[in-house]
Amino acid sequence: MESRAVIRIEDVWKSFGDHQVLRGVTLSVRNAETLVVLGPSGCGKSVLLKHIIGLMRPDRGSIVVEGKDVTRISQAELNKLRMNFGMVFQGAALFDSMTVGQNVGLPLREHRLLKGAELDRLVDEKLEMVGLSGTHHLWPSEISGGMKKRVALARAIALDPDVILYDEPTTGLDPVMAEQINWLIRDTQHKLNATSIVVTHDLHSACFTGDRVALMDDGKIAFEGTTDELRTTENEAVQNFVARGHIPLPGESRKRGECDLDEPF
Repeated sequence: MESRAVIRIEDVWKSFGDHQVLRGVTLSVRNAETLVVLGPSGCGKSVLLKHIIGLMRPDRGSIVVEGKDVTRISQAELNKLRMNFGMVFQGAALFDSMTVGQNVGLPLREHRLLKGAELDRLVDEKLEMVGLSGTHHLWPSEISGGMKKRVALARAIALDPDVILYDEPTTGLDPVMAEQINWLIRDTQHKLNATSIVVTHDLHSACFTGDRVALMDDGKIAFEGTTDELRTTENEAVQNFVARGHIPLPGESRKRGECDLDEPF
């Protein structure tokens, strides 16, 4: 039996001036799955992500999250709904004036959910989940790019969200660190049983982390299926994406068994 849809995106359009970015996007995200939105830079992936969390409103169409249309609810209702989301921004978006621990604890302080020793305990717990125990006292300037991504994830899961959004989580990282982030995405999804959406242009990351993949092309969903179906499809948009050079590095390891990345795609 197919699991229920947590998020339903129906015929979403968005333009900025004369530039049409989203062109009738329709997509569903199922409970506790990891859906990867794959595509080249500038195809509208991150714009779609911002619509899901209500940072942007579409010109037309609907985005229903747990039965509520985020394009129609009030700001107060939207703020409440966002507590069920965690977001890992492309550049980590840490506050340089805050320590690692203060960054992770920010959602809890903002919503006045915990303070003092209880807050410190939960921050340490989330940092341990992402493999950064004992780093709460460090400043963002003192840690690597990969560690910043981990801190951003720890902050994103501070409220134990039902949905986690990742915007280009491996961008700017070396292959070894990118692989660690891929593993962390899978591990976090299993530990929290969360619904995850990963936006990326990295085909290897898509195959490794995703249960399903939706390829965006020219503001539309050009392909949707499992990672195995992605590898074997003759879909023209997929073939064009691969031909433009968006392919994994030769010899990269795989553990999920859905994309044979040591063979030509």
